Amino acid sequence: MTRRSRDRDVEREAIRAAATRLLAGTPFRSAAGKLRGTELIAECGLRRDIVYGDHKDLVDDFKARAKAQNFTPQVAHRMAEDNAALRDALAKTTTELAAERGRVGALVRATAELSLELDQACEELAAAQQVTRLPGTRG
Repeated sequence: MTRRSRDRDVEREAIRAAATRLLAGTPFRSAAGKLRGTELIAECGLRRDIVYGDHKDLVDDFKARAKAQNFTPQVAHRMAEDNAALRDALAKTTTELAAERGRVGALVRATAELSLELDQACEELAAAQQVTRLPGTRG
């Protein structure tokens, strides 16, 4: 069994890149994207014993940067703002939809009433045309 030699500089760069992606809110490998050591390990793709054994300083640096960022990635702030804007737009659209439904109901009632009036007018016209006329005197 042969062992591959490790390149610690490459490992450090992978950890730094993973930390940067997590803090920016754009993880590649991490499913949750939370700012924790476990997510950093998942994101960099290295084994836990390598990360905590040889590169503990980078993990500590990542944790400090995450704490300074209040444990909320910038993308999460943007998503919260977008969510609030979408909720406002949804509330406005819901109100407009309710108003439109009220107008449609009024139009349906008016259409039904006008249809009845048209039917009655047609019946009256048909009845008026059935009057027989008496022959008049011409003279």
